[in-house]
Amino acid sequence: MIKKLTLITCAAALATFPLAAQDAKPVFPSPPEIVAKAKAEEWTAIAPSDLLVMDLAPDAKGKARRVVIQLIPPPFSQGWVGNIRKLAAAKWWDGTSINRVQDNYVVQWGDATEKKVLPEGLVTVSEAAYASSLFEWQNENAKRDKERQDKQASEVSTPPIVKKVELEPYPAWHSRDPFASWVDFYRGWPIATAGYSWEQIWWPTHCYGMVGVGRNLSPDTGTGAELYAVIGHAPRHLDRNIALVGRVIEGLEHLSSLPRGTGPLGFYEKEEERVQINSARLGDEIADLPAFEYLSTDSASFAAYADARANRRDPFFITPAGGADICNIPVPVRRKAK
Repeated sequence: MIKKLTLITCAAALATFPLAAQDAKPVFPSPPEIVAKAKAEEWTAIAPSDLLVMDLAPDAKGKARRVVIQLIPPPFSQGWVGNIRKLAAAKWWDGTSINRVQDNYVVQWGDATEKKVLPEGLVTVSEAAYASSLFEWQNENAKRDKERQDKQASEVSTPPIVKKVELEPYPAWHSRDPFASWVDFYRGWPIATAGYSWEQIWWPTHCYGMVGVGRNLSPDTGTGAELYAVIGHAPRHLDRNIALVGRVIEGLEHLSSLPRGTGPLGFYEKEEERVQINSARLGDEIADLPAFEYLSTDSASFAAYADARANRRDPFFITPAGGADICNIPVPVRRKAK
């Protein structure tokens, strides 16, 4: 009798307990929700001088089409990036065009005639520069910093402050893929290596929206005058075979939505099919350019965001994947609030 009463009492208690609480499951935030809640100090400003702003001819309805490209930071591809800065300063791209749109691959632009004279001072970059040593670059920076601090110290007779080299810690997410032993993020950029430490040689990866340098057959490496943007599934087989110099952070739809070329490799066969580039300038020359920032890849919010991209647990999803291609973890970039 006592046992029966106990069961009845438990049943009554459960009946009064909210049904939603009985069935409650942990609620995991989605990647966009994590990004939206990131602290202001976890965002890193992008210098206007590190942006290439390309204005295309207006569309059929007269709407402006602007493409904003962030140039990749040291130590990657700096020979080509330097050439791009010189090309922009010379206004070389003005009047050139988008000449190739290959479905699920790339959009390419430059001088369709291949006769336009390049500005003076462009450098020829070796194929070895497709990849870089982060460790050597960081140590070189530290050496220059110490020399500068020693000089300042001798001038004012105060002890120098030696800056310690700080490598970005690995985020919570990391992985390997068919193209590299290790993939990760460095200063906001997706990179890969054949080893497992910063002493190894690293290279940027061909993800959606990345911008690379068109070239002819090896040993030609291109000057930076001919550029392309990835608009399809990440062509990672191009890693270490072509220089990556940046990524489109705004306006990629103006490239990816263009009609596909009908010629070989998606080249336009008729001049009237090409889209004219009205101008291409560095961001610090554009008066009305908004400020941009990216979510720091060594922040706690980015680690949570990357994990959420690799293991979707928010309500729509049933089974977490347990991993992600690095190109499926795009680094969040936004306009900075005024």
